Amino acid sequence: MGIVDLHCHTRMSDSSRPIEEVIARAKEVGVDHLAITDHDTTAGLHWAIEIGRAQGVNIVPGIEISAYDFARGRRAHLLGLYVEPGHPALEAFCRPMRERRHRASFEMVGKLQRARYEITWEEVQRYARGGTGVYKQHIMHALIDRGYAESIYGPLYKRLFSRGENGQAGIAYTPVVYLDAREAIAAIRAAGGVPVLAHPGQFDNFAAVEEWVEAGLAGIEVYHPLHGPEEERRAKELARRFDLVITGGSDDHGFYGDPSHTLGCRDAGEACIDALQKRLRAIRG
Repeated sequence: MGIVDLHCHTRMSDSSRPIEEVIARAKEVGVDHLAITDHDTTAGLHWAIEIGRAQGVNIVPGIEISAYDFARGRRAHLLGLYVEPGHPALEAFCRPMRERRHRASFEMVGKLQRARYEITWEEVQRYARGGTGVYKQHIMHALIDRGYAESIYGPLYKRLFSRGENGQAGIAYTPVVYLDAREAIAAIRAAGGVPVLAHPGQFDNFAAVEEWVEAGLAGIEVYHPLHGPEEERRAKELARRFDLVITGGSDDHGFYGDPSHTLGCRDAGEACIDALQKRLRAIRG
């Protein structure tokens, strides 16, 4: 069996690559099972499944919900694996998030214009064409092509979009209200999917796991490019303690991501698919 990569993105959200290219690259590097988990949308998954079938790549229909742990005041990302694409529960839950993000991006571009950056909303939108809204990565792409920066996540990104946790917020920072993590878990289960906590080390979500298991969490992402040995150890311990499925993935975003987060760079392993299928049967009754 080939590589199992259960976390990646396409142009439907904040990757530079269209679905066809993502699947073709996955095939090239030996990925056998690929979960497409775009942010807050399942758009394009039916098409992805067809392409995957033709290419010999098993597509796991997924989503990554941009959530928030309101009890602890920190962000959290929830993966939904094997969700039903276009399910009304997911669409109703995630649509407001997409709309808020898009409006925030429009405000960010306005702030940059007032700060004398020569970009337009129209050109930023061109980078997001074919997707579900504008992200900060699309704004940065426009700034790169205008000569203001050389990479997406360089010094300019921090100067413009910093949240201000360790000092002053960036000049274009615009807050967005995220979705409740417990409600995200419920929406994923309502759509017939397996709720998995994504990269808990990134936002230090470890303390919330017990509470979220009670809400229906069924898996935890152990293998992720942002996880070192300590994060993997903590995630594995929580998986053992609460009987969670261990998953993993590259979190590939193409040009819009870290160049080391390439498709197939993290392998969840064949046993993960079997464990997810077993949990799926339990969820769907």
